[in-house]
Amino acid sequence: MRVFSAIFGLLVSLASAGSAQVVERSLRPEMRPSAIAVEPVIKTATLSAKIRPNVRPNIIKKERAVTPEAILAATSNAGFKRWISGFRGRALSAGVSPAVFERSFRSVQYDGDVIKRDRNQSEFTKTIWQYLDSAASDKRITNGKNALAKHLAKLEAIEAKYGVEKEVVTAVWGLESAYGEFRGDTPIISALATLSYDGRRGRFFESQLIAALKILQAGDTTPENMTGSWAGAMGHTQFIPTSYLEYAVDFTGDGRRDIWADDPSDALASTAAYLSKFGWQTGKPWGVEVKLPNGFNYGLASRKIKKSSADWAGLGVVDMNGKAVPDHGVGSILLPAGAQGAVFMIFKNFQVIERYNAADAYVFGVGHLSDRIGGAGPIKADWPRDDRALTFKERQKMQRLLTAAGFNTKGVDGKIGPNSINAIKGFQRTVGMIPDGYASLALLTRLEG
Repeated sequence: MRVFSAIFGLLVSLASAGSAQVVERSLRPEMRPSAIAVEPVIKTATLSAKIRPNVRPNIIKKERAVTPEAILAATSNAGFKRWISGFRGRALSAGVSPAVFERSFRSVQYDGDVIKRDRNQSEFTKTIWQYLDSAASDKRITNGKNALAKHLAKLEAIEAKYGVEKEVVTAVWGLESAYGEFRGDTPIISALATLSYDGRRGRFFESQLIAALKILQAGDTTPENMTGSWAGAMGHTQFIPTSYLEYAVDFTGDGRRDIWADDPSDALASTAAYLSKFGWQTGKPWGVEVKLPNGFNYGLASRKIKKSSADWAGLGVVDMNGKAVPDHGVGSILLPAGAQGAVFMIFKNFQVIERYNAADAYVFGVGHLSDRIGGAGPIKADWPRDDRALTFKERQKMQRLLTAAGFNTKGVDGKIGPNSINAIKGFQRTVGMIPDGYASLALLTRLEG
């Protein structure tokens, strides 16, 4: 669930609405960066014994033998053909059988559209409020409530088994595939082979491709049914192959972990199993909207600084009703739009959702949508809607200007991470701005002088 699909940051793929029923497409800030950070290459033998003893290897049908030569003849890119020849040996060395490889690669084609999409992702980002406007739109909330009601019995059973609230599982489903409506129809083997051969992250995608072949070898689905996003994420809740091998479950008991079926049971249970594995705390919130007192020390607004709700209350941090936040364990203060936007006290479950997708916008999207599906109201504080997100080139420019001013961002990569945030805070302090670490257009203008 690690579930993944498009890499690093707050890039958001927002598709427009369609029919009156489910119309909003999956939206996801790039591919899950944590997929790269934490996903191991899985040893199938160990996993099959531990996770699912009743696989169905006969799903890889016995058909007329397909030779490696026939596979190569079916492709049109000469370099891609040579790559397939070399990759075949690596796949077999990793435990993929010749029969499974040849069956899986029989219809593989180089997909130029996949490479185009990988290399031409927009340099523009959405602001957090623009993302949440879509992630928790009225229609997505309504569709989420309808999906929850329709699948209530299975979602309650999943919650009882894994301890992850049904609203949270439903929210992940809503953001990943619009409750199953947009699961992706790209052939996964072709996409991953193309990205492995000609992509920017060849080693990562080759590990995903080997994992995908092992899924086919285990008999969970067929090459024809293994479809998903252009970047290799699959099913109702968009697992990448290595995460599937590690965390997917057979909730229906039919011997297959079928996240591709119209019945979402296995996919939803797999999502809950994943969140549970990484420490989901039942009955605890992901975060709570709070108010900061006048004169608040913005140096304390950092996920590295954790305090009890009582300690935060002692510093004047209260909920939107002016009361101390209940004891949900230690929490941190996060300002996704700086001092001019909504403020949240985040808890352990925020970090757990982050393991699914490390982009803050995604975590806020899942958390807020789950709250709304459960009957909570909208975020109360205003957002700085007259502001806009910086472009990639503007973020790079900001990093260069900060470093030149003596506040080293330790690189110019266009990503506003901890080093850049610390540099921004340092500059803000010196010029009398609120040191909230927010990379705003006003800050860039001030740097430009």
